Parts: sequence; structure tokens; C-alpha cells
Amino acid sequence: MTRTDGAGPPTERRRVEHVDTDASGVVHFSRYVSLMETVVLDHLEEQGAGLARFGELGADLAVVDLQVRYSRPAVYRDLLVGEAAVEHVSGARIRVAAVLLREAADGSRTELTSGTITFAAVSPATGAAVPIPPTIRQTLRGTPAHAPRHDSAADTAAGTARVPGAGTTGAAGGAAAR
Repeated sequence: MTRTDGAGPPTERRRVEHVDTDASGVVHFSRYVSLMETVVLDHLEEQGAGLARFGELGADLAVVDLQVRYSRPAVYRDLLVGEAAVEHVSGARIRVAAVLLREAADGSRTELTSGTITFAAVSPATGAAVPIPPTIRQTLRGTPAHAPRHDSAADTAAGTARVPGAGTTGAAGGAAAR
């Protein structure tokens, strides 16, 4: 996706390509998740909390929850705009909201898909949950879109628990690696 800066929330723009669609030219439902992940990971990178920074600090990110709401379909050659915002940061987890919109030639936008991706910080070597490095936690808690909340007992406990079935998105591998 191509980054654009300006007033309002950070956005990413991308044209729907043939590879994104099914035989009828409609974007396949699975592509929305990939596009949302790209928007979210790019947003974290811009905040100084991307996969490379986690790696430098001895941690990785694993997706532990994904929520997606489909509102309208996108079709071949639509211009998609993606936006992301950090919603919650706890001791071991980060939840980021994402929305994909269609932008018309007149600049109007229609929401297509929205949802959240929750990541847990994990050890690249063992896959065990670890605390989010303090510098990253503080950086993300300082982002304007962050709604302050107290760490839950479950998130604090997750600092020592294995994250079951979590696919990593970083150097440790996984289907979502970019």
C-alpha cells in the first residue's frame, strides 16, 4: 500500500489488483485480512513499534485474536484506503483497529471492512509470551489514538503463558510473515 500524509488519521492507499479477486472480479474475503494486516503492521512500524524493533529488543509478535466485519465488497481496480489506530496496550498484548474503505473519484469514502488484530509479544526462540518491551509499550501508549485502560489480570498472566496456536508475523516465521 502507498502511504499518504495529510490531515486526519494516517492512511494507506492501494488499488485492487486482479490477484485480489475471484473469477467475478470481487475481492476474495481472505484478502481483506491480509490488507488489514499490512495496514496495521505499517502503522506499528511508523510508531517505532514494528517487527524490526521488536526483533532488536528480543521479541516477536504473534496474532492471538482477529475480528473482521465485512460491510460491502470491493471490486477490481477500486481504490482502497486503509486506516489503523492502536486501541489498547497491556503488559503483553497490543490491539490495533483497522478499517478498509473504498475511495471514489470525488474523494468520498465507503467503509468496506473493519476489525481488530490483537498481538501478543512472544519469545522468538520458544513462542512463550513475554512482556512487551517497556520502550515499545510506552511509545504505543503515547500514540494519540490510544484509549488508556488498565492492564487486565489475564494480560499480565499472559507474560509467562504459552500462546496457543499463535502464528508469528515476524522473523520466527508463520503464514503472516512479510
